[in-house]
Amino acid sequence: MDASAGETSVRVGNLDAVLSVPADVDRPPVALLIAGSGSTDRDGNGPQAKPATLKKLAEQLAERKIATLRYDKRGAGGWKAEFGRPEDFRFKDYVDDAVALVNYLRESGKFSRVVVAGHSEGGLVAILAARQVQVDRLVLLVTAARRQGDLVKAQLERKQIPPDVLEPILKAIDSIMAGQTVDPPPRGFSVAPSMQPSLASAFIIDPIEPLKSIDKPVLIVGGGRDLQVARLDFAALSAASPLAKTLWVPDMNHVLNDVSDEADNMAAYNQPERALDATMVDAVASFIKADDRRSP
Repeated sequence: MDASAGETSVRVGNLDAVLSVPADVDRPPVALLIAGSGSTDRDGNGPQAKPATLKKLAEQLAERKIATLRYDKRGAGGWKAEFGRPEDFRFKDYVDDAVALVNYLRESGKFSRVVVAGHSEGGLVAILAARQVQVDRLVLLVTAARRQGDLVKAQLERKQIPPDVLEPILKAIDSIMAGQTVDPPPRGFSVAPSMQPSLASAFIIDPIEPLKSIDKPVLIVGGGRDLQVARLDFAALSAASPLAKTLWVPDMNHVLNDVSDEADNMAAYNQPERALDATMVDAVASFIKADDRRSP
């Protein structure tokens, strides 16, 4: 972490988090950074990919006099007993966690405004949290505009999966989204029947209607080299929030790095030292600090 910011470990409920506050700033704005899908930790790292996206974003924002709170999602580093049984998890739990963290920041009285910034699936968490608790601004970084089940199907269809393997998986996803249990799961789709209701709770939420109801300033950021979220998602979110400020970064990928080709794109997922896109960082910082009540 840059010397201009101090990091403090905090625990809010059952969540372990890190609060980064820039030095010599009285009541800075603070951004709650919400990680993407999977068992992702406070730095934005998971079991497979370790791009340190959120750690780098926190460092860059601290240099611009913005505080951040980032946290280990449920399941990061293994499932803790205090979260209950994994099969009882529902997507709403992620939203409740974000709401609790926003309340923690607000009640501290240390910050001039509280902004929620979600990366990928974290954008959906941020949208839903912003409907439940008072936030000053909302930042959506490479966030999908579709139900996650539909997004996963689209991602699978782009891969070179033999039809006899792909079709049963797509049917299983449809069944789970319809509230059914698929037992046994098809080859290539190793989600136990006991975990399927948990998966369904994430797969069926449409972000568009909730986003339409948010009356706070919104920033929507998309990347032209994102392999997971398409430009149509960026366009649909922008249409749902017509007063939002938007930024499209042609060479930015899903973990917010500039990349040159597919090989470079894949390598970036495990290059924590790689810089984030500078245009994106500047836009996020400017939006968080802006004086305007509504972005043009």
